Amino acid sequence: MNVALHTRLRPERIAEYEAVHREVPEELAAAIRAAGVTSWTIWRSGCELFHLLECESYPRLLAELEHLPVNVAWQERMGELLDISHDYSDAGVGAGLPVVWSL
Repeated sequence: MNVALHTRLRPERIAEYEAVHREVPEELAAAIRAAGVTSWTIWRSGCELFHLLECESYPRLLAELEHLPVNVAWQERMGELLDISHDYSDAGVGAGLPVVWSL
């Protein structure tokens, strides 16, 4: 399944956000893959971030990562950089952007 998400950076934290993403912990990347993600790409336009995930099941991804210590630490770090964060709770399952059109 494809899932598109939107998050938003704090304007003064753009460079820091990009630097942190050059060093995503391998333990976190491995956990994301193990939770069924085959691809996760993030695009930035100003402070707006758009994510496209390809995964087996988005609810499964959230359930497996929500309380995982490496993800909790990563989300705490992201919380310092973002005005709108990725929601890993059950409520986050509905946070995907709706498809308007595709070819």
